[in-house]
Amino acid sequence: MPKLSMETPHELGQEEATHRLKHGFSFVKSSFAGQLSDVSEQWDGNALAFGFKAMGMKVSGNVTVEDSVVRLNADLPLAAIMFKGVIEQRVRTELERLLK
Repeated sequence: MPKLSMETPHELGQEEATHRLKHGFSFVKSSFAGQLSDVSEQWDGNALAFGFKAMGMKVSGNVTVEDSVVRLNADLPLAAIMFKGVIEQRVRTELERLLK
């Protein structure tokens, strides 16, 4: 299973960055409700475990919010390997937008 790992720096502090990501995840769930199923979101302080299905393919992973960086690790389905670069760029762009 292909892995997606990235770090996004920020200057918000852990509490504000976590708040923004919680709001952002809620926005994604509502905006893409018709395209995603089996969405799970479990926050434990500054750590998020998530999962969902898109086009029948399961994606799962975790996000850890630190004082100056957000770390994301996800398992992508094998069928998504051709799109890994596009997926990574889209996720990076959204994280940077949320953490500005």
